[in-house]
Amino acid sequence: MKPEILIGIDLPPASMHRLAETYTLHPAGTAQDLERLRAEGGLRTIRAVLTSGSVGLSANLVDAMPNLEIICVSGSSCENIDVGTARRRGIAVVNGPGIDDVSVADHGMALLLAVTRGIADTDRAVRRGDWSQSHRLDQWDGVRALRPTITGKRLGILGLGQIGQQIAQRAAAGFGMSIAYHNRKPKKGSFYRFHDRLIGLAQNCDFLVISCPGGAETRHLVGPAVLGALGNEGYLVNVSAGSIVDTAALIDALKERRIAGAALDVIEGEPHVPAELLALPNVIVTPRMGGRSPETFRASTDLIRANLDAHFAGRPLLTPVA
Repeated sequence: MKPEILIGIDLPPASMHRLAETYTLHPAGTAQDLERLRAEGGLRTIRAVLTSGSVGLSANLVDAMPNLEIICVSGSSCENIDVGTARRRGIAVVNGPGIDDVSVADHGMALLLAVTRGIADTDRAVRRGDWSQSHRLDQWDGVRALRPTITGKRLGILGLGQIGQQIAQRAAAGFGMSIAYHNRKPKKGSFYRFHDRLIGLAQNCDFLVISCPGGAETRHLVGPAVLGALGNEGYLVNVSAGSIVDTAALIDALKERRIAGAALDVIEGEPHVPAELLALPNVIVTPRMGGRSPETFRASTDLIRANLDAHFAGRPLLTPVA
């Protein structure tokens, strides 16, 4: 009998087909799906769960699955996974470190270019028939008519991990940008400028990109003081975790033009996005799509299947969460 797996995230049909060769899959990407499974008693036979850091897995849901043995996290973030409860139950947790680094770094650069050059807003203007109005210097409409270039500017990176380093490489090699960063401690072997205080980094960059892990330690790390230090010509990009940014403070800073703009692939409280944020013309929001690419899905599915195969065969896991 095939082990039964709860699939809590969207996967392409090809990925589902490959997993279904060995396992019995129970797609449950919505609250309604979960309630249906719970009502039918289907959760009691689940032995593995596939989820992500954004979708998460609560302690209550873990408790509803008495036969759960392993939690597979697509991607590296375990932000909303109750790892402590899993460990107390003896449930293995694996993730996919590095799987989506290239895709997220590409998306980070795309967001930076899109928000600084006003791609989304001017596209909407042209679609409204405002070809000439969209770039007249006497037009404001909440958006600057002249947009800055990024070549040769100063890029600040919060979190110089694998994704941060790849963003730095793209920015330096492709756009001649000078790179500085803030970590808990200097990155060994890095020749980029290190700032021991985040506010110092914000004061000395034109664009601030967030690529550090989420969680309690970094919650609202970017708040009023950091946004104020970034300044009214500075731009913020977040491809990491929504909880790192104080959303209320960001909305105020954008409304009052204390920063020039923001581009966000992650939002605190997602998938619920504040209407007040979406109403602003100097912000771009994408639905946590940075790591979603065909290449990422293929690599992620391969790793998930390898971890599942190892677990159910009694072999060591490939990428256990420490």
